[in-house]
Amino acid sequence: MFDYVWLIPVFPAIGFLINGLFGRSLGKKVVSWVGPSVIGLSFLTSILIFRELIGLPVTERHFEKVIFDWVVSGSFQTVIGYQIDPLSILMALVVSGVSFFIHIYSVGYMHDDPGYTRYFTYLNLFVFMMLNLILANNFLLMFVGWEGVGLCSYLLIGFWYEKDSASNAGKKAFVVNRVGDFGFLLGMFLLFIHFGTLHFADIFGPLQRNPHMLDTATATTITILLFVGACGKSAQIPIYIWLPDAMEGPTPVSSLIHAATMVTAGVYMVARCNVLYSLAPISMAVVAIVGVATAIFTASIGFCQNDIKKVLAYSTISQLGYMFLGVGVGAYSAGIFHLMTHAFFKGLLFLGAGSVMHALSGELDMRKMGALRKKIPYTFWTFFIATLAIAGIPGLSGFFSKDEILWQAFSSPHGYWLLWAVAALAAGMTAFYMFRALFMTFFGQSRVDEHVAHHVHESPKIMTVPLMVLAALSVIGGYIGVPHILGGANHIHEFLAPVLGGGAEPAKAHAGITLISQAWASGGEAGGHGASLELLMMVVSVVIALIGIGIAYLFYVKNPALPKLVAERWSGLYKVVFNKYYVDELYEILFINSLKKFGTGLWKGFDDLVIDGSINGIAYLIGALSRAMRKMQTGLVQNYAFSMILGGIVLVGYYIVRAIFY
Repeated sequence: MFDYVWLIPVFPAIGFLINGLFGRSLGKKVVSWVGPSVIGLSFLTSILIFRELIGLPVTERHFEKVIFDWVVSGSFQTVIGYQIDPLSILMALVVSGVSFFIHIYSVGYMHDDPGYTRYFTYLNLFVFMMLNLILANNFLLMFVGWEGVGLCSYLLIGFWYEKDSASNAGKKAFVVNRVGDFGFLLGMFLLFIHFGTLHFADIFGPLQRNPHMLDTATATTITILLFVGACGKSAQIPIYIWLPDAMEGPTPVSSLIHAATMVTAGVYMVARCNVLYSLAPISMAVVAIVGVATAIFTASIGFCQNDIKKVLAYSTISQLGYMFLGVGVGAYSAGIFHLMTHAFFKGLLFLGAGSVMHALSGELDMRKMGALRKKIPYTFWTFFIATLAIAGIPGLSGFFSKDEILWQAFSSPHGYWLLWAVAALAAGMTAFYMFRALFMTFFGQSRVDEHVAHHVHESPKIMTVPLMVLAALSVIGGYIGVPHILGGANHIHEFLAPVLGGGAEPAKAHAGITLISQAWASGGEAGGHGASLELLMMVVSVVIALIGIGIAYLFYVKNPALPKLVAERWSGLYKVVFNKYYVDELYEILFINSLKKFGTGLWKGFDDLVIDGSINGIAYLIGALSRAMRKMQTGLVQNYAFSMILGGIVLVGYYIVRAIFY
């Protein structure tokens, strides 16, 4: 099956072509089958390749398939080629699997939309680009997928382009991502300058064997530039501002962007480049600090949002911060583990929000919801499971992956207790605002508008079945990464070790992780102490989450008047947080208005005065000379004869003078 890895991205490409070229003539029914089916075929192919991969010895779990030579120019050569290894196949399973259920859900959700065919065309293209990104065996092909998902996000966020808010949100996402992509491009240029190639194996392989071939300063520069690109795609401080506005697109699009595609690209890229990052401790510190700062900053914004999709958007940014914290402290497999579990419960949360909107005729304001748990029970229970998972409640997937990151943030050689403390606080904040959303939507008294209340109904099965599947994955998905302290084998860490474990070996700073792992395995004294400390940290993180849930219950179920009292008591702080710390307004002043003024200055001061002035001035000069010369054209023969005589006299005089003096 390895020879057929190209089928994984090709199936969505076929769906894109069929729906894009013939969708309108084939009809909605055919589009409804083609759109999800091609993603299902990619998912099936990924499963078959995964089964074959795990049957191989650990050292042989790497395969590359070159489709054709792509760019050949002098010493620079690159190919269209895909690679299969534990990291890429895990990502392919997550992307194609979650996308498959989102496509099925979309058939019901978008059924009456006039842009139905265009929607599935864009959606298939989105998955095709993301699969190229994660399966690529070189940076250039990865960058094609990187830019491709940026294009598709623009198309899908602005899908309802008749609305100014949607078209503006699409443009905002596109422009902000170009800022990050500029850094990514510079990082690629430096890689080519130093290695003469962009092929992963030709860069990472030699570095693993001889880490001294790249000095620390160069490695730091390259990895920081690549991380700038990751900040754009994965919405980290300071260029996270596009993601909340991306909620203007259809809700399944939000689910696709936040759960399975695009925003996970930055985390995947850093994990893929773990060999480079392990040689740049400053870059790793930057990744970890930016990640944890983003996690707690955006979690606080989620406190005061009333739009259910905006709450989930800031939640995504916060959870991505956790992933970057994980890879930033060298726990690459923990970061990817949380990426996987997050895909399950965040995809479910967005689809659940879409089901709520479906029941309430598109309503997004949680202040106009309440008491829906009995009216839409399937939506409620699946949303409840996802909320428990993201809050880190034991037994669900989010608990295992988030706890692993928290532990690594504390115990890793690159970690620090302050990183753990901030991340643990952010976990409690997550539990609070997510249960706030749950309680405001499904509990308490109904605040639904009277004309909407009569039509509240559960979503059709084509929408609720994907909810149930993702709910099941949100429960069981974490059991492939049960920590040793709980008697598990942490299979995902072992599976990813050939790709992500190798990056730690060249860096001496990572030796501590290896020693801890060996101590655990041997049951030595260090292992006992580490196990006790890990168990304590686990209990503390659960208690913090329970406190967050308890406060949310007190505010929004037990005493619903409290939020208003607190908002009035701390009105200044509430206003700042409610307005998202005025970051968008600050950027408007610092960058957008400044660029507008700079552009206007160039227009009026340079273009009008210098460019247009010089061109118009030359035209005026020629016109003036022409007008002067025109006076010589009188049309009278005697004037012309006089001019000829005068010219002859001048010439004769010239030759006489010349003969006398020379």
